[in-house]
Amino acid sequence: MVGQVISREVYSGSSLLAELNFQSVSGLYKNFQSVSGLYKNFTRMSPSEFEFFINLIGEKISKNDTAFRKAISVQERLALTLRFLASGDSYVSLQHLFRFSKQAISCIVPEVCEALVEKLHTGKTNIIICGL
Repeated sequence: MVGQVISREVYSGSSLLAELNFQSVSGLYKNFQSVSGLYKNFTRMSPSEFEFFINLIGEKISKNDTAFRKAISVQERLALTLRFLASGDSYVSLQHLFRFSKQAISCIVPEVCEALVEKLHTGKTNIIICGL
């Protein structure tokens, strides 16, 4: 008897983030508790906190599409940086998770960190920092 080959879906960090983002942030709150838990495990923050940071630094880190390729979204840039900061993964590890080149990652992470420091350092933003 020949076994049936089962195809597995391949998830990257971007597709997982998009799925979690779509289910939790865009208004589909059917299973919010479990989705929120998965989202928090991946990004190390809740969907509402993630949205807060998107609104805070989105304009600073956004890029325009070119004739050759689509730009990496603000959400992916922030998620990539948060994953790097939270896990300490290498750029090569993140390259396989997000499917971005390590050269792109080496530009994105410092850029997003700089934007976060700049916006949070101004003192105009009231943020309560608490342990997870």
